[in-house]
Amino acid sequence: MDNHERRVLLAEDDRFLRKAAESQLRRHGFTVLTAMDGEEALRLALAEIPDLILLDLIMPKMQGFEVLKALKQNPQTSLIPVIVLSNLGQDSDVKAAREYGALDYLIKANLALETPVRRVEEAFGGPAAP
Repeated sequence: MDNHERRVLLAEDDRFLRKAAESQLRRHGFTVLTAMDGEEALRLALAEIPDLILLDLIMPKMQGFEVLKALKQNPQTSLIPVIVLSNLGQDSDVKAAREYGALDYLIKANLALETPVRRVEEAFGGPAAP
């Protein structure tokens, strides 16, 4: 399966970061769905069943941890890999995200724009052939 068939749900309330990450993912051939808050992220995940979710933790309406728990408790979405994107860098936050079922945890302040794309590609088994 090439990246064009891979659908990534990007749940991020920061408009600039969401647009930048969406642009990078699209440039690498992914189909990107975006959500600006936790409720929208959960609704889209259930409606669209993406191949992977990039999930912010601090969002309006529903926090990322709540979204992650709901995704992992629902048989329809429990197997979707979730990569957390957050400014919360405490070990306890990283540990909690992993316990709730997150595949990876990226701290936004430490990120280069390419990092989420690279992690998404790794989650799918490496970069797609050109």
